Amino acid sequence: MNLRWLLMTESFLATVVLPGANLGTHSITISDGVIVGLEPIEGSADLIAFPGLADIHTHGAAGESFPSSDLPGCLAAARHHRSNGSTTLLASTVSLPAERLLPQLRLLADAVDLEAIDGIHAEGPFINSCRCGAQDPAAIIPGDPDLLQRMIEAARGNLRSITFAPETAHVHELIDICADNNVIVSLGHTDAAAAETAATIAYAVKRGASVTATHLFNAMPPLHHRSPGAVAALLEAAAAGEATVELIADGVHLDDATVAMVLSLVGAEHVTFVSDAMAAAGKADGQYTLGALDVTVADGVARLTTSDGSEGAIAGGTSRVIDQLRRQARAGHPLAEILQACTSGHRLVGRPHRATIELNSPANFILCDSNLQITRVFREAKEVG
Repeated sequence: MNLRWLLMTESFLATVVLPGANLGTHSITISDGVIVGLEPIEGSADLIAFPGLADIHTHGAAGESFPSSDLPGCLAAARHHRSNGSTTLLASTVSLPAERLLPQLRLLADAVDLEAIDGIHAEGPFINSCRCGAQDPAAIIPGDPDLLQRMIEAARGNLRSITFAPETAHVHELIDICADNNVIVSLGHTDAAAAETAATIAYAVKRGASVTATHLFNAMPPLHHRSPGAVAALLEAAAAGEATVELIADGVHLDDATVAMVLSLVGAEHVTFVSDAMAAAGKADGQYTLGALDVTVADGVARLTTSDGSEGAIAGGTSRVIDQLRRQARAGHPLAEILQACTSGHRLVGRPHRATIELNSPANFILCDSNLQITRVFREAKEVG
């Protein structure tokens, strides 16, 4: 990664905003990458400082794809997200045959060793093919505990999250393996009923596993008053503090009113905004790939390419988490509230210190102008170039 050690002393005047709290104008001083001064002052500031963001579900950026690119390509994709403020980053794969998936997990583990990413999220292959979305149906298989164990070994302990459907085979065995290896149980790409989903969540909680919803509402049945489905169970679990729900708050995957409803129902601290970005993030419209599938991006919206030119399924996102933060701020949400949803991923992957700005701590924050355009990003006492 393009990181620069902060072997100097600098001071900034900025409005400091933390998840859940606007602290007002402060003078921030960093020396050798450590915050050595954090003093409240009177008056206003041109800059805004808030903790770096977390993106625990992203497939790529800058023309590169985590499920298929080589190591330099994966590093370029990670660098793009880091420079756009995502200081915690999980690289997401897609459903692939084992002979392709396992080598890619080994490659992404190399990216973890290089500190380019913080871990790996496997989206599939144990999902429901009837809710495949932009996943290749041919690569989707029933739950296979042996393959999951091989995936964890290939990732060298860096598999931090896996998406599977509550109705997949051997679901309790999959959860047991996740709990024993500190892997987040992320439920999604599912056709399960509410009761089945709730029972799966309850088992995961009993086993001590963290639970998330993979891009809530997308790739699952819509909430219906006579058939509430997985959405209802996941919302109920999040409201009870037993799960965190991913939202792709980009205005494409979800309407802004839906985002507002979820924030109100479960609390922003139980939401995590994710990009679900594919290779087109940061690039122009055009032709791309996601795993083994061709994708067409038009007007910034990624969809599977179809042979007859009809509108294909949404195929990942083209936004970054910072874009979603800006969008929801424009929609009227207080920045302190949105930051709760943009930083909860730090806690989920064991990096809670990245969600705050504290005296005598390594610099982990973003400086923005009044339009929330990033001017500088600091991560673990280093500046992201």
